[in-house]
Amino acid sequence: MIRALHRWPGLLAAALLIVLTLSGAALSVFPAAERLTAPQAETGLSVATLAARIQTAYPGVEQIRRSPPGQITAYWFLDGTPGAAVIDPATGAGVGSADPNQVERWLTNLHRSLFLGYGGRIAMVLGAAAMLILSVSGSVLVARRAGGWRRWFAPLRGPLSGRLHVEIARVAVLGLALSSMTALWMSASTFDLLPITSSAPAFPNDVSGETGISITSIELLGQTPVAELRELNFPYPGDASDVFTLKTDQGTGYLDQGTGAALGWTDLTGWENVSETIYMLHTGQGAAFLGILLGLMALGVPVLGVTGVLVWLAGRRSRPRIPGNLPAAKAETILLVGSEGGSTWGFAATLHQALRAAGQTVHVGPMSDFDLAHHAKAQRFVILAATYGDGDAPETAKGFLDRLKALGTAPAAPIAVLGFGDRSYPEYCGYAQRVAEMAKTRGWNMLLPFDTIDRQSPQDFARWGRLLGQALGINLELVHQPIVPPTEMLTLVSRRDYAAEMQAPTAILRFALPRVTLWQKLTGQGFARFEAGDLLGIVPEGSAIPRLYSLASDRRDGFVEIVVKRQPSGLCSAQLTQLAPGDTAKGYIRRNPGFKPGKGRAPLILIGAGTGIGPLAGFIRGNKRHRPIHLFFGMRHPQNDFLYGQDLADWQTEGRLTRLDTAVSRAANPSYVQDTLRAEGTEVARLIRDGARIMVCGGRGMATGVTDALADILKPMGLTPQALRAEGRYVEDVY
Repeated sequence: MIRALHRWPGLLAAALLIVLTLSGAALSVFPAAERLTAPQAETGLSVATLAARIQTAYPGVEQIRRSPPGQITAYWFLDGTPGAAVIDPATGAGVGSADPNQVERWLTNLHRSLFLGYGGRIAMVLGAAAMLILSVSGSVLVARRAGGWRRWFAPLRGPLSGRLHVEIARVAVLGLALSSMTALWMSASTFDLLPITSSAPAFPNDVSGETGISITSIELLGQTPVAELRELNFPYPGDASDVFTLKTDQGTGYLDQGTGAALGWTDLTGWENVSETIYMLHTGQGAAFLGILLGLMALGVPVLGVTGVLVWLAGRRSRPRIPGNLPAAKAETILLVGSEGGSTWGFAATLHQALRAAGQTVHVGPMSDFDLAHHAKAQRFVILAATYGDGDAPETAKGFLDRLKALGTAPAAPIAVLGFGDRSYPEYCGYAQRVAEMAKTRGWNMLLPFDTIDRQSPQDFARWGRLLGQALGINLELVHQPIVPPTEMLTLVSRRDYAAEMQAPTAILRFALPRVTLWQKLTGQGFARFEAGDLLGIVPEGSAIPRLYSLASDRRDGFVEIVVKRQPSGLCSAQLTQLAPGDTAKGYIRRNPGFKPGKGRAPLILIGAGTGIGPLAGFIRGNKRHRPIHLFFGMRHPQNDFLYGQDLADWQTEGRLTRLDTAVSRAANPSYVQDTLRAEGTEVARLIRDGARIMVCGGRGMATGVTDALADILKPMGLTPQALRAEGRYVEDVY
């Protein structure tokens, strides 16, 4: 509901809002410019002294005005001809034309009514209302994405367009909400929708009938500082019944032109004070700095409009279309999805289709939209949740646990939680498991025990589907076809071959960076953004199931590089290792946020064997700031499969690699990386005490041996590999 409330006003009123905010931003400059260019009255100058100076320069003066920025303007008649000028209060003489700024007038008419009169004013009112709706709904969505109001400025992740949209919104939303609310108030006043009150006293009937008092002799004018003046009107020449009219920041009064006596005074009403404060907040008149600040915030609206459209289009592309998806309030089965890269939505679409075919009414939506008030007919909830990084909430599930925790009573409808992940990661389905545990803690009945899907297995999903069908009393067969992201054609530019003599052909394959479209650059999709440790999905000919390879290169390297070992029955590895320069393969990028070296200067301990060197080599290649890196690398024979051997030597010379320790399993004295770790246990322990982060990549058997070796090294320190995992200092990418 909140997303729709934010999306449609923005899309429908985008052009109007851009005109409204850009013209408003331009107008915000004029109060500040006037403040800087207009001669200002000296401190303590009284209205009486100022009026006397102007009267000396212009004997026929009729009116003196002071604008909120401090500019003083006088109006007079001389020999029957009207005149006006901006006044220097130090002399009372004119220093500039009082004619209105034509550019400011043009912008004001554009901002208020689009030059369309009454109809244009109504359009601008609708624009201000849309801006207020966008500001409020956008604030809620920002808080959801950040993980709560207290995490308003938490670091963001994801494509550039989405991050830029939220970053600007976080800063500008308060100003945009203030501008839109004040605009609506002023519009209501223009259309006479607010009470009309006036602080002007009744015109005096009893005046002295005398004229000609020296203006410096009028006590009230002498007591009123120019800083509080708004307007002083002089009596009509020769009319003894007329009076001086004084308007200040406090109110309005009349002064006898013969005696100088105050004939009546009325303070500004509370309603007038509120209206004037709102006018000041909206225009910046009298608060130039605030006006400039609000103008700068308004400049963010065009960027928010463009990035908002990009985010909307990217969201439509990343999620499969779900025909027949009912509104949340009309569905008996509620499927809530927590997804980072979009693949979990594909499973939700498969489940939705099967449930509909079985006669169920179903709604699919993001976990971040969970609200019991909108699920009035729900008879069951099914949560499909992936896990981001080290057990964090995926993008579409931000704030779900907080809302679950805040529930007063658990819903009567039972819940089933299904986690999606990869068993090679320490936090396998960690977020989904926390959701299930929290639901139990809140007393929510479980429709099914917590279950998981490993590496997007269609077989695991079909097995779970049969269990769900039994719980619902229906026959439920889930046949899921993984949705392969859009692929690019990759052209091989070079290859380096190893281990052919050992019947284990391995190659470092380097592909040219595919052309990146403007859309991909703006959204961060495709090959526009990737890092070493991310995954390259290759779709082999004759199969729809992709194979994932860890990237040994960064986008800034200008190429796409992987390490591939030919497997005895591997369709994809066989095709890749047969490629010659100039040949092509279809591939796509998949993020792998849980396997990154992180920022900072803490040492890195990289441990890998065989093709596991791929992402580790990418980390070293990108270490241009010479962060301390210690690499433990295992191979069979240095003459046959010392992958990146010369590169590692060069990187050591350049300072990108601090130290290299190798283990050779086919040597006279065979050893493995875990043996080398134990041999260097003292140094490894020192690095860990210094805050080192450990990253392991390679086969599962190797990773198990490494964990055992580290357990022995850490034991005297009172630490365990599990403790380092919990701190995020021990991560694996194993297969």
